[in-house]
Amino acid sequence: MGIFSFFSKEKKEKLNQGLEKTKTGLFDKISKALIGKSTVDDAFLDELEEILVSSDVGIETTLKIIQRLQKRVAQDKYVGAGELNRLLKEEIASLLDENSSPTISDFANSLPKKPYVIMVVGVNGVGKTTTIGKLAHQFKSAGKKVVLGAGDTFRAAAVQQLKIWGERNQVHVVEHGMNTDPASVAFDAVKYANEQAADVVIIDTAGRLHNRVDLMNELSKIKRVMAKVIPDAPHEVLLVLDASTGQNAFEQAKQFTAATEVNALALTKLDGTAKGGVVIGVADMFKIPVKYIGVGEGIEDLQLFNKHEFVDSLFNA
Repeated sequence: MGIFSFFSKEKKEKLNQGLEKTKTGLFDKISKALIGKSTVDDAFLDELEEILVSSDVGIETTLKIIQRLQKRVAQDKYVGAGELNRLLKEEIASLLDENSSPTISDFANSLPKKPYVIMVVGVNGVGKTTTIGKLAHQFKSAGKKVVLGAGDTFRAAAVQQLKIWGERNQVHVVEHGMNTDPASVAFDAVKYANEQAADVVIIDTAGRLHNRVDLMNELSKIKRVMAKVIPDAPHEVLLVLDASTGQNAFEQAKQFTAATEVNALALTKLDGTAKGGVVIGVADMFKIPVKYIGVGEGIEDLQLFNKHEFVDSLFNA
């Protein structure tokens, strides 16, 4: 069995499709920059820096990659165009190894706590509630007992949207309706999950602008009330980011990590953007593991992030 044998052929194909726009954009630009060059020189590395930044890898992470490549080029004396992809792949893989959690292969894995409490945060429009529905499906399909908490009580139809996901996945949804206290919903959802011996409880929260201090502070209140039921809850604070927003995703990550203890990231809509480099930059800059990636609109298209498969797919045409 190979190192990636647990990663199914179907998932690999979906990942390849989801990264197609990023791969095409990145490598078309690199190929054009290499035209007429017999070796990777400083002038090309300058161009590569611009290419990576334009792919939303981020300035700080791009500079790290370029510096590492410069050392490799200096050591190897001569690096032809054909070797560049291999070196770039190795350095990006190395960065992700340094700044990510160990690879998780399966939703069926045993969870560290029971019930395992996930609080989902993010701005409006990133696919937060849809991500919760897809997570519920993945856990349920893996044999886990799942409870959802409809804590987004402010957005029109948000509670109804989560209830539809609950019906679709045949999982229980704790809800108090619109314009109610989200902390109360979170408390009751965790209490119910605890009483019912559920494996996972996922709490939705209102989409909020990352520059609204009052709304960000509300997240702390929600965390406090959940801890009254399970002292170390939530076990996972999952920040959902829209990969297609590029640099705005970096700013959202910056503000949310400053306001609450985010310890996992989900990047959605990778299939709709050529800016998949944001996965590399966000993981490197914030030292928070990317745990889930969205590579399509289907219910099965939310994948556990496998850094090795991600890099492999990115560099294989």
